[in-house]
Amino acid sequence: MKKLTFILVWMPVVFALHVEEVGAQTNCLKLPNGEWVLPDGVTPCPNAIITAVPFLRIVADARSGAMGDVGIALSPDANAMHFNASKLVFAEEEVGISATYTPWLRNLGLNDVYLAYLSGYKKVDDLQSVGLSLRFFSLGDIPFTDFNGEPLGNGRPREFAINAAYARKLSDNFSASVSAKFIYSNLASGQTVNGQDIEVGTAGAADFSFTYKNELKGGNMPSDLLVGVAITNVGSKITYTNAASNERDFIPTNLGIGAGWTLHLDQYNDLTLAVDMNKLLVPTRCFENCDQDQNGIPDWKEQGPIQGIFSSFTDAPGGFSEELKELMWSFGVEYWYDQQFAVRAGYFYEDLTKGNRRYFTVGLGLKYNVFGLNFSYLVPTTNQRNPLDNTLRFSLLFDFGANAQ
Repeated sequence: MKKLTFILVWMPVVFALHVEEVGAQTNCLKLPNGEWVLPDGVTPCPNAIITAVPFLRIVADARSGAMGDVGIALSPDANAMHFNASKLVFAEEEVGISATYTPWLRNLGLNDVYLAYLSGYKKVDDLQSVGLSLRFFSLGDIPFTDFNGEPLGNGRPREFAINAAYARKLSDNFSASVSAKFIYSNLASGQTVNGQDIEVGTAGAADFSFTYKNELKGGNMPSDLLVGVAITNVGSKITYTNAASNERDFIPTNLGIGAGWTLHLDQYNDLTLAVDMNKLLVPTRCFENCDQDQNGIPDWKEQGPIQGIFSSFTDAPGGFSEELKELMWSFGVEYWYDQQFAVRAGYFYEDLTKGNRRYFTVGLGLKYNVFGLNFSYLVPTTNQRNPLDNTLRFSLLFDFGANAQ
């Protein structure tokens, strides 16, 4: 039953995108001021942005996971491959490797659903770095059933993404990077839904990122400022059927802007304050006049990937106020003692109508010689269930190079 519950929760993320959304639209009412509410006339109408392959946006790094999922402008390590690969040229060590294991939906008793993430980088010289990462998401053993509960056999849904990056300094304080990504998603191949055969979904994407780093030496307390911008998962749409191209689904293209400020309190104590802002560059579902060409497919779903990026800034049904609600915020703090022991905390905020994910995070970090170990724990602050509720995540890091002790 728990596995059946899981499949009922997960599969709508993929297949509901192929269903006409008129039923959902009629549940919302438009007020004179342009806002959309539920039939009670008060509650804002939920309108979360839904994409295929959402596993691409899961933060695997336990360090960032302990800091409210910040990571765009944290000091660089191998996990920069997920957030902002342009940081890699500012890494202190010549080579870095990270491995992370993240249990998924553990509160539902699912022991075979997890995210595994392996990443690494190599500094070619003082100006260039290259990186590589593998992200693997296992959804466990799933017993498929039809709408009447009749068994259709078992499956092992799984997804993975391979990412290769090249980063280069453009000046002493500024760097840029480009990454190429291959995405594979096998959720229910061999099954049939609404008369359509389900196939493996594949897509290609690219990441672009930029980093500015500066050492601030004013006053009695030196500090480092890091600012990053990353546009990730810019690529083709994906489909799980042999449907026409205009029925393909968007992948989670995202714009992230982050800043991190590290204060060197004294010889042994460092304190980092960080903030990230993220926005999905994917069209928002509309509530009225959604199929003007009357072809049975909502117009927003027929947009191309690049067109969808630009329209995502102005297409929210509630106007500019709703566009602001689509911003996701992460706040984190990190304290290091002698670069050997770290304490971390953070908070993640998402608007009520855009998913309502809100949670505190805490964690610890240990580092000795070339070896590092990070832990994180998530505490939700709303009734919204989170797949990582009360789950302990951990990451292993290995740093090799001239500065490793």
